[in-house]
Amino acid sequence: MTYLVPPAAQLLAFLVVAGLLTITPGADMALVMRHALGSGRRQAFFASLGIGLGCLIWGTASAFGVAVVLAQSALAFTVLKYVGGAYLLYLGAGALITAIRGHADPSVRTDAALRTEDTRRGPSRSACFVQGLLTNLLNPKVAVFYLTFLPQFVAPDRPVLPQSIFLATTHVLMGLAWLTLYARFLDRMAAVLLSNRIRRRIEAVTGAVLMALGVRLALAKH
Repeated sequence: MTYLVPPAAQLLAFLVVAGLLTITPGADMALVMRHALGSGRRQAFFASLGIGLGCLIWGTASAFGVAVVLAQSALAFTVLKYVGGAYLLYLGAGALITAIRGHADPSVRTDAALRTEDTRRGPSRSACFVQGLLTNLLNPKVAVFYLTFLPQFVAPDRPVLPQSIFLATTHVLMGLAWLTLYARFLDRMAAVLLSNRIRRRIEAVTGAVLMALGVRLALAKH
């Protein structure tokens, strides 16, 4: 069984590097922040599940070599990056509109003790899951990342496919654990410390960040 996973030294190196990459801010963390502050940790958790599934799909695709087609096709990369950038712009614009109109938390009372996630309205859990999934599936840089990142920690004298899938799954589980803890922290902070007005301002900033990431993705070079 151990023959199907990378050697201990390479696995340890992967865990360190993957851990640092996992906590690096990006579109995933911005999306989870928006849902954690605006709707609560449950919606943020389902968004994290979607993000994890999107990463797992790309990681598995890279293990099977499917992502090679995307990496080598300028047209496919360009189309996907424009669609992904447009989707991030859409999510960011939605967050800005919600913050400006103040629809995110119309029923939140001023008493901090009563500002729980049950009083916050937002998208359904399934909608949050789909948003997280599409955020990664429509990002060709995720595919290229797995295609270039995983092989560095695969031992050539062992079966490549099982090792690649093992590393991709490990990275996804690390990301899911991190985003869950991150969402829980933000939810607690929102319920205890943040007023409705401050939360709306943070959502506006998050929306702007998502839009900026969308523009960055659309302008990314192959």
